[in-house]
Amino acid sequence: MNEILKPTVDTSAAKKLVVPSPVQGVCVYCGSGKGLNPAYAVAARKLGKALADHNLRLVYGGGSLGLMGEVARAPLGGGGKVTGIIPAFLGAREMMLKDVDELIVVESMHVRKQLMFDRADAFVALPGGIGTLEELVEQLTWSQLGRHRKPIVIANIEGFWDPFLKLLEHMKGDTFIRSGLDVHFNVVDRIEDVVPTNLASAPAKVPQREDTIAEKF
Repeated sequence: MNEILKPTVDTSAAKKLVVPSPVQGVCVYCGSGKGLNPAYAVAARKLGKALADHNLRLVYGGGSLGLMGEVARAPLGGGGKVTGIIPAFLGAREMMLKDVDELIVVESMHVRKQLMFDRADAFVALPGGIGTLEELVEQLTWSQLGRHRKPIVIANIEGFWDPFLKLLEHMKGDTFIRSGLDVHFNVVDRIEDVVPTNLASAPAKVPQREDTIAEKF
């Protein structure tokens, strides 16, 4: 499906063709709290189950609390695959979920976000706080700058993301977001539409040379 944007490249080897794999992993950004609306937790559980049902690996922040815990436990209960990536200093604060089949403890937030990007073929933003917002905006920015074409879906559960979407419209109206600097994403109101939207939004696979891919970063 999508471009593998930062592979390990052996520069001494002959240039080889790399065919991007289909959607296999979906990165979910969400809060370490549950919020006040019970619909958020329900949506997180439904999304986790949907990923397992479609044999898609969940890539997430590795915590056991809040919406992170809800979205991660759901696929585990149905035999799904889950990769948790968490910095060591957050291990106690977010109580890393050790039941996942792959838990990666890293040294910093920067490494965490890079690995989450590398392991994912698509992104989903559930309700969350500043961290969730920052992760979503980073992927929107990288997409805007042409650094990736991986699908981004904003799950606007109970209108949670409405203020953010209005801000984007405000930026567009003031021409900070303009032709040539478009922001590409999809918005869904129903959690059941997240996985189909991600799969439908995946770009066609195009073989690329390793050196070309590596130059993107």
